[in-house]
Amino acid sequence: MLESAVSQVCFSDEEVRSFERDGYIIQRGLMPESYINRILDVARRDAGLHYGDIEYEADVQYPGAPTSVEAEGGRTIRRLKQAFSRDPVFSQMVKEPFLLNRLRQLVGPPVVMPLAHHNCIMTKHPKYSSDTGWHQDIRFWNFKTSELVNAWVALGDETLANGCLRLLPGTHRMQWSAANLDEGLFLREDLPEHRIHLDSAVTAELKAGDVLFFHARCFHAATRNNSENTKYSAVFTFRSLDNPPVEGSHSAALPELLL
Repeated sequence: MLESAVSQVCFSDEEVRSFERDGYIIQRGLMPESYINRILDVARRDAGLHYGDIEYEADVQYPGAPTSVEAEGGRTIRRLKQAFSRDPVFSQMVKEPFLLNRLRQLVGPPVVMPLAHHNCIMTKHPKYSSDTGWHQDIRFWNFKTSELVNAWVALGDETLANGCLRLLPGTHRMQWSAANLDEGLFLREDLPEHRIHLDSAVTAELKAGDVLFFHARCFHAATRNNSENTKYSAVFTFRSLDNPPVEGSHSAALPELLL
């Protein structure tokens, strides 16, 4: 993980090489406080009202989630989906040179932002959040290639205690078969050959304003929130112009933004 001065509007060559090798990189303090505060206002407003397109913890049925929306804690929010429809702050943010220039370096200009994937505010609540196993985001996506990059914006402290992301460096460069995965397309932790990767796991602890860029093929996981406060993060994905979604797939179900 490498740090970058806020004043820089692009990655250094060394940082690009680090991303290509590891499949992720953290930029400390990249997102200005004005954006963080506005996004938090939107998140708390819409979460309080259960407004808009929402994914509940009960919908995914991951370990720790309520058994149904009717059960205790059943309306615990996991994601406020379709962030772009919630406030203009998001369209302003993704056009900022300090973010867009870095994305151009990782996926190649021009940058396209799918609205069908991520495009959300992740919420992790202290009592009814769930554990997410080791997975690749590309598992349910359908594009010409799997060369997509995610930008994860921390809106507050992210630690092991409240369920920050962990990543397996270099796994975006490897070939994986169905035998490596379980029925939910999570990496099988029971296979001895996976131990070398699991033992290399890194913890992406973040502060408000830090941005984690990671490849959609890089395996990552997170535990439930064991703290007393809700954790918020804004997450978006990006692709190159020559990597379109497969026609008729869920990845092609919504418009995209040419940045």
